[in-house]
Formats: sequence, structure tokens, C-alpha cells
Amino acid sequence: RRPARPRPAGRVTGDVRGFADDAATARYYERRAGEYDEWYRGEGRFADRLRPGWHEELGRLVDWVSSLPPARTVDVGCGTGYLSAHLRGQVVGVDLSPAMLAIAARRKVPGARGDALALPIASGAAEQVFTAHFYGHLLAEERRRFLAEAGRVAGSLVVVDSARRDGTPGAGWQERILNDGSCHVVFKRYLRAADLAAGLGGEGLFEG
Repeated sequence: RRPARPRPAGRVTGDVRGFADDAATARYYERRAGEYDEWYRGEGRFADRLRPGWHEELGRLVDWVSSLPPARTVDVGCGTGYLSAHLRGQVVGVDLSPAMLAIAARRKVPGARGDALALPIASGAAEQVFTAHFYGHLLAEERRRFLAEAGRVAGSLVVVDSARRDGTPGAGWQERILNDGSCHVVFKRYLRAADLAAGLGGEGLFEG
């Protein structure tokens, strides 16, 4: 007999779940910290996932992040620091997960535990806010609050997120399963570079 899988966690208000300020989501990412980089490396649950050209594209992304001009940067939702470690200049990662921040610290990325929608950073203290695979999880009101905080802290914003492929839905709720079988439900948008740039009032710098 197969054991029952735990029900997905996540705050529900009417039909809307939060992300950035949701306690259940914070617990999920804390538990996921030790296996988070398996998504990048194609290990664990991702070992058998069909992702043609993934490693080459990831290498291009890392090279592009490394090519950004040195700057005082706040990486919001830095996670394990997988990409933060390639940013040049003075970098501080912000994340709610102590376990994520501990892994980032081993990559020499100093961190501050804090809320992405109320950053623990003084106004104008940074030149650049960087965020990877975070913005696409935010609901409309969370996006508004995040962009206001990013604008308060720095003069520029760099967003890296998952590209939308032809034939795939642009947004929806997804079940995320950890190696122990537990699961959580998160909102996810997939973005084309031009659409993302238009929504931010900026320009597309990299598209993979």
C-alpha cells in the first residue's frame, strides 16, 4: 500500500494564495534549501526531466550574469546564491530562509534575512536590485509592492526568470514536490523577455 502524500500547503484567501509573505511558502523553501540546486544541476527529481539544451543555456546565463558591470547589488530572493555568486561588485543576498542563506554564505555571498516586500535595506543603499526566479511567482499586488521596494533601494532592477515556451500556459498554480514526497502549491508565470521588459518599463538584455 502506498503511503498517502501530504496535502499541498499554501495560504488561501478566497481563491488567492500568497507567495512572498506566505508562512507556508517560507517553510517550503526552508525545507527545500538542501535540494534546491538539483533544479539547476538536473539531479534528484530533475534527473529524468527532458530539458534539451538546459546545461548549455544555463552556462550562457551564468556567463551573462558574470558579465554585468560591478555594482552594489541586493539580490532579492537569493536562495542558495547559485547566481548571486557570479555577480561582480558588493553583493548582499536577501531571503527569508536561514537554510538558503547558509548555503549562499558558503558561496561567499553575505546575506540578510528579510521580506522581499519590505526589504531590510536603507533607501538608495544599492545601485542595483537583482532577482532570479522570484518575480514570476508574485501575484499582481505582490509585484506592485516588490517593484516599489526595488525602486526605493536602488536605481536599477535586473530580473531573471523562466521563459515562456510556445504551447505552454503563461501562468497558473503548480504543485511542487520535495524529495521526501511532501508538496506545496505555488503560483508561476512564464515570461517572454519583451513582455517582461514592457511590464517593467525596461529593456530585454538576455533571452535563452
